[in-house]
Amino acid sequence: MKIADSTTEYSSCRSLPSRKYAEVKYNLNHSFVSTLSSLSFSPVSFFYSIMFRLKPSFPSLPRSRLYRSFSGAPKRPQYKTYFSENPSAPPRPPRRLISRFLGFSAIAFFAFGAGLSFQSFRTLNRIMAAPIPTNEETLSAYQAPDSLSAQIDETLRTHAEAEALRANPDFTEARPHHKIPETLRARSLTAGTLAGPGKIVVPPYVFSERDGKSMVSLMYLGSDVCGHPGIVHGGLLATLLDEGMARCCFPALPNKVAVTANLNIDYRAPAMADQYVALRAETVKVEGRKAWVEGRIETLPTDGSAPMVLVESKALFIEPRQAAVSISPKVIWNSH
Repeated sequence: MKIADSTTEYSSCRSLPSRKYAEVKYNLNHSFVSTLSSLSFSPVSFFYSIMFRLKPSFPSLPRSRLYRSFSGAPKRPQYKTYFSENPSAPPRPPRRLISRFLGFSAIAFFAFGAGLSFQSFRTLNRIMAAPIPTNEETLSAYQAPDSLSAQIDETLRTHAEAEALRANPDFTEARPHHKIPETLRARSLTAGTLAGPGKIVVPPYVFSERDGKSMVSLMYLGSDVCGHPGIVHGGLLATLLDEGMARCCFPALPNKVAVTANLNIDYRAPAMADQYVALRAETVKVEGRKAWVEGRIETLPTDGSAPMVLVESKALFIEPRQAAVSISPKVIWNSH
């Protein structure tokens, strides 16, 4: 009976102010505990007295539920959490194939550009840091690896053609292959790959006329640069003419450098291996950044006989527009 009266009294006091409501709620709880304590069943009285006097550590204990049910406190809202493995959760839309392709392409392009820039910077740094020898220093830089190479080098150095050009004050003597830094010389085609015993046996002796008017290069071609057995490959002759004529016209251009725009080759006779040859070039016309050069390769007899023309060539060389700001004369070894 007391429980029913207390419930009626509690329901009638719900509209009181908050302070009065707290006092009434305390009185109701106290009266409810007193009623349970007066029961003859002592275990129940002891249990509820403990539950209403101790503060539980977790809100899920029975005391909290009983307290909310008898005190009229609002119930806590229930929340649900959906995990990724929940099949009822909405699936995440997959990335498009084109997006993945563009992403990986951008990463690959960035990595390639960074690697290329780093390698170019290292190469340029090595080039700029390496000292470039003078023309006189290149003449004594070559060390023959064997007796045959030493004999060929001595023959070229003391040849009548070399002596005549050396005595001409308008010509400057040098060995341009030794102007290339040793660390980079092995990567050069004519100074590295095609140089050595059996190939271009010794570095050529180059005599350049002032202002890029003409040039003469004396060399020896071995037996390991042949196309047909015993005949020097025509591609090697074209390469030698391309480099030789370019070296001839470099001093005549504003920034001492140019690229090949046109090269015409006329083969006149087979170039036999294991013989001395002379490359002769002449700058015939210069207009601004353009230079026209004519050249030929002929035999270099050691017995005083007349030379024979093996191949003739005409070429047009053009200086790049960016040469004044992007190319330093220090790195143009062959132009000196």
